[in-house]
Amino acid sequence: MPASYAYLGPEGTFTEVALRTLPETATRELVPMVSVPAALDAVRGGEAEAAFVPIENSVEGGITTTLDELVAGEPLMIYREVLLSITFALLVRPGTKLSEIKTVTAHPAAQPQVRIWMKNNLPDVIWESAASNADGARLVQEGRYDAAFAGEFAAQKYGLEPLETGIHDAENAQTRFVLVGKPARPAAPTGADKTSVVVWQRDDHPGALLELLQEFAVRGVNLMLLQSRPTGEGIGNYCFAIDAEGHIADRRVGEALMGLKRRCPQVRFLGSYPRAEVDAQDVRAPGAGTSDGEFAAASDWLARCQDGRF
Repeated sequence: MPASYAYLGPEGTFTEVALRTLPETATRELVPMVSVPAALDAVRGGEAEAAFVPIENSVEGGITTTLDELVAGEPLMIYREVLLSITFALLVRPGTKLSEIKTVTAHPAAQPQVRIWMKNNLPDVIWESAASNADGARLVQEGRYDAAFAGEFAAQKYGLEPLETGIHDAENAQTRFVLVGKPARPAAPTGADKTSVVVWQRDDHPGALLELLQEFAVRGVNLMLLQSRPTGEGIGNYCFAIDAEGHIADRRVGEALMGLKRRCPQVRFLGSYPRAEVDAQDVRAPGAGTSDGEFAAASDWLARCQDGRF
């Protein structure tokens, strides 16, 4: 397979900035793609070793385009995640004044992060979505729009100037990006891991979601994300994207996944991978009765009972 990583382009996106924090990119060709689906399809088609795409932000939650692409189609697996702090600049062609801006563009995920700023500073502006923030900057360069919300670092690339910088409605806003490849054996546990799955309910009945969540709760597995996505099979039909603390090799996580598999017609494993910016010593210790050693001891006790050795 080519030694290349596809990513949401063009050059100058937050995605590219986050991707370049991975040490292995020094030995990979980085290939910008026009959309998240295009980046993931490059992996599915064997044109790239992996794809790097945004999946969640701290303002709006999960990025639905990425989640839906991982839910459908040929299975893919997450291997790494990166967190990037996000602030925007308002990029314009040189000489443009704030009062002259009538149209603005950016990736749809940017809008909720600058909505209040726009209300206070550009109340009558017309918003149009772009394929990415950097693509929005390119469209401003071409004269299609008056301004774009993008990273300040994109200004030089597209011959623009930052009219305003440090724009963000929420302090400490972050976006989570993931490195996605074809399914393989997950890396060994680090002690600070995350496991991602998608589950489909067998049928809709009172307590159905609670039954799924209890598979994690009774084993002491903390959930970090729970998001419903429509299955396309009609109103009220949903699957659930779940991020849980821990690694599939942890007994409590593995047993929770087996419980889901017993209850659900379909479970898609999206990977167990190191959590970004978290060390093992910072992870909460398993609760009473949920450590690997306690699971092993309980299993040994059951075997002895079955053998009449209790």
